[in-house]
Amino acid sequence: MPKKLISSGSPYEKTFGFSRAVRVGNQICVSGTGPILEDGSTASPGDAYGQAKRCLTIIKKAIEDAGGAIENVVRTVMYITDVSVQDDVGRAHGEFFADIRPAATMVVVKGLVRDDWFVEIEADCLTED
Repeated sequence: MPKKLISSGSPYEKTFGFSRAVRVGNQICVSGTGPILEDGSTASPGDAYGQAKRCLTIIKKAIEDAGGAIENVVRTVMYITDVSVQDDVGRAHGEFFADIRPAATMVVVKGLVRDDWFVEIEADCLTED
């Protein structure tokens, strides 16, 4: 089955061997997405809500670039580094998904690839075609 690779332009994609998203048939899987800006810096330092919004904005674009729609997301996983930010991350998630209500998991992890990241998010989406 053919697959479509979606790039977000991250310099790590080729070096680490990953795509921002991959579409196979009607399924789109979006990789763990950190709060990274186009210049490689961290979005919203010190602000878990702002970082989560940035992650979700990148995810939304990747899904659209793959021919999908955010309304068809069926699962998300949110990795957070501190349980105290769960409400901030959850609020951002709710702004994108309150009406969609995908299956969602939030996990507290020891750390992410950058010390100033509070959150990384991944998503799975099904398309109508």
